[in-house]
Amino acid sequence: MKRSRRDPDGAPRTRLRRVALALGLVIAMSAAISAQGVQRSDGGQQPARVTVSISPGKPGVPVPREFLGLSFELSSASQIASYADSGNFARMLRSLGPGILRLGGASADTRVAWRDAHTPRPAWASSVLVAADLHRLRRLAAESGWRVLLTLGLAHYDPLAAAREATAARRILGGLLAGIEVGNEPDSYGRHELRTLPWTASTYETEVSSYRRAIGRRSSAIPLAGPGVSGSRAFVRWGAAEARRQRPALLTGHHYPLRCDSVPPPTIESLLSERIRALEGASLARYLAVARTRHTSFRMDETNTVSCGGRPGISDTFASALWAVSYITQAMSAGAVGVNLQGAPANCSGYSPVCAPSPASLASGALQAQPEWYALLLTSMLTGDRPLRTRVAAPQKPNIVVSALRAPEGSLKFVIVEDDPAGAPGVALKLHVGAQMRSARVLELSAPAPNSRSGVLLGGRAVAGDGSWQPPRQLRRIPVRGGVVSLSVPAARAVLVTVAARP
Repeated sequence: MKRSRRDPDGAPRTRLRRVALALGLVIAMSAAISAQGVQRSDGGQQPARVTVSISPGKPGVPVPREFLGLSFELSSASQIASYADSGNFARMLRSLGPGILRLGGASADTRVAWRDAHTPRPAWASSVLVAADLHRLRRLAAESGWRVLLTLGLAHYDPLAAAREATAARRILGGLLAGIEVGNEPDSYGRHELRTLPWTASTYETEVSSYRRAIGRRSSAIPLAGPGVSGSRAFVRWGAAEARRQRPALLTGHHYPLRCDSVPPPTIESLLSERIRALEGASLARYLAVARTRHTSFRMDETNTVSCGGRPGISDTFASALWAVSYITQAMSAGAVGVNLQGAPANCSGYSPVCAPSPASLASGALQAQPEWYALLLTSMLTGDRPLRTRVAAPQKPNIVVSALRAPEGSLKFVIVEDDPAGAPGVALKLHVGAQMRSARVLELSAPAPNSRSGVLLGGRAVAGDGSWQPPRQLRRIPVRGGVVSLSVPAARAVLVTVAARP
C-alpha cells in the first residue's frame, strides 16, 4: 500500500511530468485513443467508426497461466488464511484459474513481525505472523490452485528473524511458495524516516544480501522477488541494482494511476482518460525495458486505482473494472508476467476486488465480488494466449482501448474497452480478422453507469453468493463477412470478442 504523495507513476510529486513520447514503446500491441463521436444532422451523435487490424506475424509470448493475482496487506494474512476453513474465497480463486496471492504492503515493514519459540514479538509490532497462519495459507493455496508470494519486513532490520520466517515458509508451503520479497517499497524508506539519508539502492542491496546470507544458512532454493518499488522511475535504478546484485527469480514493482492527495482530487474521468493511459504505457515501458535488459521476468505485484486504500465513488465502482481490464490487457501486451490487484477484505468502499460487507461476513469468509472481480473473470480467459500487434484507425478518435491475442487453437480474441460516459454514442467497429476466420462470439462486461457500485454483469450474469460465476449457455454471434467482423460497442462497456477459425 502507498504511504506518500506520488504522481501516477509512483514517483515523488516534485518529479511529476508527462511522458507522452514513451507511450508507443508499449502500446504497439494495445492501441488507445480518445475524443467524441460525430454530430448527426438531427443534433444527436453517431457512434464513432473504428477500424482494427492486426499483425499476426511475430506474436508475443503466451500470457502465463499465473498472470492474475491479488495482493493484500500482511496484517490481513491471518484473516485471509482463515478462509482455508470457511467461506467462499477458495472457490472464487479457483474460478480465475491459477494465480499468485501476495502478502505484503506497508504493514509488512511497520506492523507485522514473525514470532516463534525463538523469536519473541518485538515492541514495535502490532500483530504477528506465526506458523499456524502458514499452515492455513498452505491449505488455502492447495484448495485454490494459487501460490503465495510473501514479503519479509526490512524496515526493522533483523536478518535472523527473517531467516526463521523464510525457513518456516519454505518448510510449510513447499512448492506453493512462489517466492519472497525483502521489504515493501524500499525506495521510500528515507522519505518515511525508516532509514537515515542518504538511503540508496546500493545500501538497500547490502541489507538484502545480509538477509539472503542469513536465509541461506538455514534454507536453500527460496526464489527471491523484488525490489517492489513504488514506481517505474525508481525502478530504473533500484530494479537494475536488484537484478545485478541479487539475480532474483522475479523483478517486481508497484503502480497507482491516481494519487489520493492530488489537487484537483481523483475522478472517474481522469482514471479512464487517455492521459492516464499514456502515463501507464510509459511506466510499463520503463519497467519492462529494465527487465528485458537484465533477462529477468517482471511482475506488477501491487496495483490499483487510487493510492492510500482507494477512493469511494471511484475504486468501488464499475469504472474500476473498466480500468482494470484496460490495464491488465496492456500489461499482457507489454510482456509482464503478472498483475496483482491490491485489496483489503474489510474495506468495500476502497479498492478491493473482493471484500466482506459486514463484520460477520468478514469472520465467516462470506466475501462478495466487487466490480474489479468481473475484470479478473474476463481477463482470466486470456491466459495462455499470445498478444498481437494491434492497429486502430478512427477519425473521430473515441475513448477506447483495443487489444488482440491469438489462442493456441488459432482463434482470435479482441478486448475492447469503451471508456466514454454512459449516454455517449459508443463505437462502431470493423475488426479485420481475415477470410480464414468463421464467426465471432461476444461476451459483454456491463453496468448501468461507470459510477455504479452494483448491477455489474459479465455475459448478463452476476457472481453468485457462493463466489461462483457461470458463463451463459449462448453468446451473441456475429458472422465474419469478407474477413471482417462488424459490431457496435456501447459507451462504458468492455467486451471480449472471440473469433473462431474455420476447421
